[in-house]
Order: sequence, then C-alpha cells, then structure tokens
Amino acid sequence: MPRWTRALGRWLLWCLGAGLALQLFFVGRIALMAVADPQSTAFQRSEAWRVATEAPRWTWSQTWVPYDQIAPSLKRAVIAAEDAGFTDHGGVDWGALESAWAKNEKRAQQAEQRAARAKDPSQVKPPKVVGGSTITQQLAKNLLLSGERHLLRKGQELLLTLTLEAFLSKRRILEIYLNSVEWGEGVFGAEAAARRYFGKSARQLNPYEAARLAVMLPAPKRFEQRPRSDYLSRRAGTIAARMGAVQLP
Repeated sequence: MPRWTRALGRWLLWCLGAGLALQLFFVGRIALMAVADPQSTAFQRSEAWRVATEAPRWTWSQTWVPYDQIAPSLKRAVIAAEDAGFTDHGGVDWGALESAWAKNEKRAQQAEQRAARAKDPSQVKPPKVVGGSTITQQLAKNLLLSGERHLLRKGQELLLTLTLEAFLSKRRILEIYLNSVEWGEGVFGAEAAARRYFGKSARQLNPYEAARLAVMLPAPKRFEQRPRSDYLSRRAGTIAARMGAVQLP
C-alpha cells in the first residue's frame, strides 16, 4: 500500500475520532442540562466578544428564573409566535420547513423578476428569508453552535436538536430557551427582558406585554430601537389572540 494512502487513512480515522469526541462532548453537555442550568450560551459568548471593542460600556443583563417564575402568558406567546407545534413535534417541524423552503423559492424568483425589470438591479432589495426552525432548533443553535451558515453546521444543528429532545423534557427545553434567548443588545432571558421593557418581573407580565416580547424575538436588536412601531402593535394583537389555543408543556 502506498505511503500516501496509509497517511490518508490515518487522517480520515483521526477526523472520525475527533468528530465522535465532539458529539460525545455535546451529548454530555446536554445531559447535564437536565439537572444544571447552563451558565451561558455560544451565542452569548460570541456577542460578548463582538462588542468587547465596539461598545466598551456595553452591559450584560440576565437573571435565571425557574419555569414556574415565568408568566404562563409569556410561554404561550412565545410558542404561538415561534413554534405553534412545539408540544407535538419531535424537535423538527418538517411541514414548516417545507413551507418555508417553498416561500423562500417564490420570493427569490420574484426578486429576480424585479431585478430584470429594474434599471439598476443593484438597488433591488434581496428577498426576505423565511425560517422554519422550531424552538428546540433555535435553542440547539444558540447553546452550542457558531453563527456560521453552511450545510455541515445545519446537519450538526439537527443532531443537537434530536439530542435535546431525547435528554430533556419539553418543559425543560422551554425553560432554558426563555432564560437564554436574546431580547435586545445585551438583554438575555425573560426576566431581563421584562425588567428592561416593562419594569416588572417575568412572572408579572400580562398577556399583551408577553405578546409584545414574543414578537421581538426574530429581530430583537431592530425592534429594541422601535418599541412603539405599528408592526409590533399589530403583530402583538395577532399573537395575543392565538395564545388561548396554546398548550403548555
């Protein structure tokens, strides 16, 4: 056997071993979350690094609160806004992903048509991308992965999503998500968000306040700058109307 073939074989075995070790590390981290609250997420750490030089006076606001200390209205609002089938699916909503893919394809085609008709195609805005991620997928991404977007990372996200669902209850997944998700520049978790925007604890939020917070989740930094926008008000009303049908874990 040629020397380069043996070297290639050793390299492939090393890559496989490293990949397996990484997966075991992730499994151990997730299993530990069944009994211990995560101190921070990969997304939070990347945000802290990003602003270390950009905003010297940047502050971090996060206070972990137990599941029972978060208003049921906020749990219902977040599920209604982000993942209506949260309690029913196994971590991935394949129907939502297929629908999002179809919408993105249609919007991409429409953008191409507008660019073809425009005098200056560079001025045509790119199509808005619709996501189909569940709460569990979002948690997997924020907890343990970087912000890069490529096929390998998406596959890792899927594996982590299934691992979260295997080791943690829906109640625990929602608890960790609500305590770690971003709600503005340096604002993480339900308690910090409730204090920041309404001057009260997360357990005191009323249904409309909860709906307002839930609507912010897709783009918290942008909505933080426009807290009284008409879109937020209209969308919050829509979410508030859906909350009664939400089943909590």
